[in-house]
Amino acid sequence: MAPKGEFFRWWGKDTRKGTPVIVTMENVNYSVVEIDGPDSAFRPIDKDRVKNAKQFTWVLILKANRAVGCLAWLGHILWALLGAIKKRLFLRNGVAMESENENEEKSGKGKFLFGFILCLLMTAMAFLGFEVIAHYMRWPYFQEHNLHIPQTLEIRSWLHLIYVSWLGFRADYIAPLILSFSNFCVVLFLIQSLDRMILCLGCFWIKYKNIKPRINGDPFNSNDNEPSKYIYPMVLVQIPMCNEREVYEQSISAVCQLDWPKDRLLIQVLDDSDDESIQWLIKGEVSKWMQKGVNIVYRHRLIRTGYKAGNLKSAMSCDYVKDYEFVAIFDADFQPNSDYLKLTVPHFNENPELGLVQARWGFVNKDENLLTRLQDINLCFHFEVEQQVNGVFLNFFGFNGTAGVWRIKALEESGGWLERTTVEDMDIAVRAHLHGWKFIYLNDVKVLCEVPESYEAYKKQQYRWHSGPMQLFRVCLPSIITSKISIWKKANLILLFFLLRKLILPFYSFTLFCIILPLTMFVPEAELPAWVICYVPVFMSFLSILPAPKSFPFIAPYLLFENTMSVTKFNAMVSGLFQLGSSYEWVVTKKAGRASEPDLLAAAERESLPAMNLQQSHRGASDSGLSELIKLKEHQESAPKKKKTNKIYKKELALAFLLLTAALRSLLSAHGVHFYFLLFQGVSFLLVGLDLIGEQVS
Repeated sequence: MAPKGEFFRWWGKDTRKGTPVIVTMENVNYSVVEIDGPDSAFRPIDKDRVKNAKQFTWVLILKANRAVGCLAWLGHILWALLGAIKKRLFLRNGVAMESENENEEKSGKGKFLFGFILCLLMTAMAFLGFEVIAHYMRWPYFQEHNLHIPQTLEIRSWLHLIYVSWLGFRADYIAPLILSFSNFCVVLFLIQSLDRMILCLGCFWIKYKNIKPRINGDPFNSNDNEPSKYIYPMVLVQIPMCNEREVYEQSISAVCQLDWPKDRLLIQVLDDSDDESIQWLIKGEVSKWMQKGVNIVYRHRLIRTGYKAGNLKSAMSCDYVKDYEFVAIFDADFQPNSDYLKLTVPHFNENPELGLVQARWGFVNKDENLLTRLQDINLCFHFEVEQQVNGVFLNFFGFNGTAGVWRIKALEESGGWLERTTVEDMDIAVRAHLHGWKFIYLNDVKVLCEVPESYEAYKKQQYRWHSGPMQLFRVCLPSIITSKISIWKKANLILLFFLLRKLILPFYSFTLFCIILPLTMFVPEAELPAWVICYVPVFMSFLSILPAPKSFPFIAPYLLFENTMSVTKFNAMVSGLFQLGSSYEWVVTKKAGRASEPDLLAAAERESLPAMNLQQSHRGASDSGLSELIKLKEHQESAPKKKKTNKIYKKELALAFLLLTAALRSLLSAHGVHFYFLLFQGVSFLLVGLDLIGEQVS
């Protein structure tokens, strides 16, 4: 066995068995082949060929050329990354820096988590530097990770004494603690993986048996001789929005074109905008459709409390709501097809226990950038697997807040909309489930919407989606325990719906892969096995990507990005559970105003019309209101626009350097798969910390 270099022999594990043997080769006889092309050097060797030193030189030149090309490619990537870092750090707008600092000051728990990660980073770098010094001091007993340091060692200096004491303390106290905590996280990881596997098996069974909610017959079937006997129920459609300048028009347009008798349909535009110019724009759009005979009303609250829940609660308190049986809810960026109500409302017929019919989301901008592609993978699994399996086998799932039709009686019996959390949709779903109402999920009915295109918007959305469930779990746990539903339904709500999928998942993702794994590189006695950090996560990612097979090339970025988002989800989970920081703050997700192909064609037709038609579309508004709108538009165009810049996320950057430091320690220890995971995960955190994923602002 050839001897290893002294440096790697000290860092790595001594896995050699038997007696090492050094073999010296004399009269070396090289075997060379003729080169007829770039790949001829790699064909089977013909022993009868004449050996030629010049041909052997060409083989070496080809290999060197490939190596240089690879280095040039890596250098180009590194240069581009350094250029992006320069833009982020040195060319940033001062206003953006001030606003970011203000946001950091508002979030006390964010500062604490950042300080904790920074402390781990400083400790890891100190350990790495200390061990490098120990290596160059030629202390030979570091070749192995001994749990017990021999007592007969010769102490050479005070630094030597400190290092010997550190090794003993590490083996006796730190390693057992890390091992116990890592084993606990691994158990949680395996339980969550088992839950995901069971969900995938349930989805496969649904596909195999073709199980889905069906409507008996065709209630809308009619011909010239016999009209349809279906009695259209009274349906209320609500569009809650707040400062939705980019999407209000396409949303109102899509809802106003729903195929339902006009005398049996009422559309409420619930505008919570605090920008007066946006209010006038929405009023003008409502007036335009009112002129066309659509039964639509505009509502604006003077006292804006409770965010979306307060908006919906205020709308449901109107006197005319008692005349309606069902209510459909669409967020401002959702564009339902014209047959949406005909595909959902008939499911309520002859099913008095049914309280909610939920449709699936479709995304108009899923191919916009890498961030939207990764969101599409995650949300496809949520709708295709989680929602569908829970809907078929449990008749319960979390309401998505939009693209659903509620029986108004179910809302009223469950207590209506409450303002106690930022996930009012999940709140009303849990309370309706406790009152015995059943839910139906329609995977075949899609409603188009947007996913966030910038990391800043996506991070804020995920923060709200993961802090809200913990708020809800804390306040509704007594109601779940004292409810009259069966024990297994209570267990499903507490153990699976809340603890496993809302609390345990972000907890172990952050602690196991972002904290424990880097620490084990500096405490080698507590090393994690390769199947924990490689094989099981890759298998789970493969299952997650099955509902979106076209996204299979993104399986590796998906795995890395999900671990990267764990710091935001963990932060949100802790703040929601313990009521820390801004856990009750609602931030409206930024939209880009993407539209489907039919909407784009309609927009092109509108732009081709004369400008005078624009005034005619607002004829329903008063002259003073129209002039006020024109003045606001002129003022807005003349006002200086605020410059936008990409942000820097400190927690993600600190974790990036921690993981890269651990990757360097792993490389010197020749850990193999640990090094590659830490390296790529560290680069992933670096890209996210520099806001290089998603929409880029120049």
